[in-house]
Amino acid sequence: MSELRWHPLLEQWVILGTHRQDRPQMPRDWCPFCPGSGHVPGHYDVHLYPNDFPAFSAQDPSAPGACDVVLYSSEHKTLPSQLPVSQWVKIVDLWTRRYMELCSDPRIKYVSIFENTGEAVGVTMPHPHGQIYGFPFVPPRVQREREAAEAFRARTGGCLYCKVLGDEEIDGRRVIASNAGFIAFAPAFARFPYEVHVSARRQLGSLPEMTDPEREWLAEMILTIRKKYDALFSSPMPLMMVLQPGEHFYIEFLSLQRSEEKLKYLATVETSLGTFLNDVAPEDAAAALRDIP
Repeated sequence: MSELRWHPLLEQWVILGTHRQDRPQMPRDWCPFCPGSGHVPGHYDVHLYPNDFPAFSAQDPSAPGACDVVLYSSEHKTLPSQLPVSQWVKIVDLWTRRYMELCSDPRIKYVSIFENTGEAVGVTMPHPHGQIYGFPFVPPRVQREREAAEAFRARTGGCLYCKVLGDEEIDGRRVIASNAGFIAFAPAFARFPYEVHVSARRQLGSLPEMTDPEREWLAEMILTIRKKYDALFSSPMPLMMVLQPGEHFYIEFLSLQRSEEKLKYLATVETSLGTFLNDVAPEDAAAALRDIP
């Protein structure tokens, strides 16, 4: 069971989940996501797995919600960048189905689809997977972004995300890749080294609003960026991938490697003061990623 505690100085919720302290550590322990573990089907393609150590649970009166694990493949050692586009389409379809299910629960106020990759991010399971959280509240970062978008619309009558995307297309220096449905770019305001945003070309709010071609184009773009990341330093890039539904759907890729031998650590200025120091200019990051075939 988790407990929500209010932080009066920041006016946001903190989740106390002491039961998560005992979750398994790989590769020292066994992997519950592999066929034969008794926790997943003997054969599967993509699979939705209920988190064994959830931060939120439908049965938890203090922190009602959901925590799911999305298994990208049954192959333990396969990297997300090694999955074919057809597999990423299946992942996007699973995301979409579960997103709709969780949004229908009135106790859930926000649904986050995300992935943590690499030991530098704190990943305990190397098996290719992501997660879906159904929050019983709107996370503060999401709320702040909503407020910024609403303020921009009140001032201009337009979409803030469309303005950012349009400015990046006009400038061109930070655009990395594009297809019929999505554009990938290193935003001028990037907080992380080699940060990438994948933005929908048309203004849509979330996965269920996408057409079948758009879901395939999204899968193609995710795979394109993942391949570029893993080729950049010739090793799997430690990163966080976060889907951002709202006024204008986009995906954030937040990378934690700033050079071949150096990581980006979130220390006092970032973690305590909320101000990010980026060691890599977005223009340089975009050029390096764009040049990778």
